[in-house]
Amino acid sequence: MDSKTRKTIAWVTGDRDVATFKKLYKQIKHLKKCKFYTDKWVGFSKVLPKKRHFASKKYTFNIEQNNSNTRHYLARMVRKSKVISRSEFMLNISLKLLFSLSFDPSPLQLLPQSIDIFI
Repeated sequence: MDSKTRKTIAWVTGDRDVATFKKLYKQIKHLKKCKFYTDKWVGFSKVLPKKRHFASKKYTFNIEQNNSNTRHYLARMVRKSKVISRSEFMLNISLKLLFSLSFDPSPLQLLPQSIDIFI
């Protein structure tokens, strides 16, 4: 999540393990000037550059709020039910749609994006 815009810039689905986090880091490792604020989970320190990694709950408030909002708007993130699709593909489509709509409120601006979002 970008701390200035509070926009989600990358995500992966999977377990909370080092292998999954490496997939996420692969998507953002080109961002050379950014800092990484995380909780103290040991997996982060195994992957992130030490000089740019800051492990403290003090800096993760916005991330936790973003996670809470995601769970609020996507019921599939909260409980298992027969009503929703549990496929990883559908979960990623739902996340793409949520994150696109969250930061671009004008429906007319979304028109060109709506085609690209599902490609």
